[in-house]
Amino acid sequence: MGFFTGAYQTGSMSTVSQEEANTFMSEFEELILDIDAFGIFTHNTTIALPMFIPGFGIGWGLFSAWSTGFAFAAITTTAPILENVPPLAILFLSPFGLMELTAYSLGISRSFILIRAVFKKHDLKQFIKPTIIEIGIVIGLLLAGGYLEFYMIELAQEEGLQMPGFDL
Repeated sequence: MGFFTGAYQTGSMSTVSQEEANTFMSEFEELILDIDAFGIFTHNTTIALPMFIPGFGIGWGLFSAWSTGFAFAAITTTAPILENVPPLAILFLSPFGLMELTAYSLGISRSFILIRAVFKKHDLKQFIKPTIIEIGIVIGLLLAGGYLEFYMIELAQEEGLQMPGFDL
């Protein structure tokens, strides 16, 4: 969790030019144009599952965290009202942010456990059941988080709040 949070914070402190931010936002808005709760879940799951790959998952997870922080920096560039929102608040103060953070942290930590077991030449059969259980937990967290995030976005839109869609 600490490494993911650190990488996310580092990405959020990136300097993003207005041109880069505009390009990012146009691509981002196109990506989320017709997204629903299941689409959020699918997107987050395609990010999370590779995090279970021994060794690779650590790098993938940290890159995902950094790029999500960078996305926050880009959104902040185009929506200055968000400059006063601490980037870590998205992770730690939103229920879906906590769910996603927990899910991604499980994947990254399992990747570390598995690669360590490979290097120590442990029998990997003992890791199958815990890994499958953790994958199930991650899928459950991301499914619930996707529906909760979509609900909160819909609720904010009904209230007339202008929120750029921001997804981990």
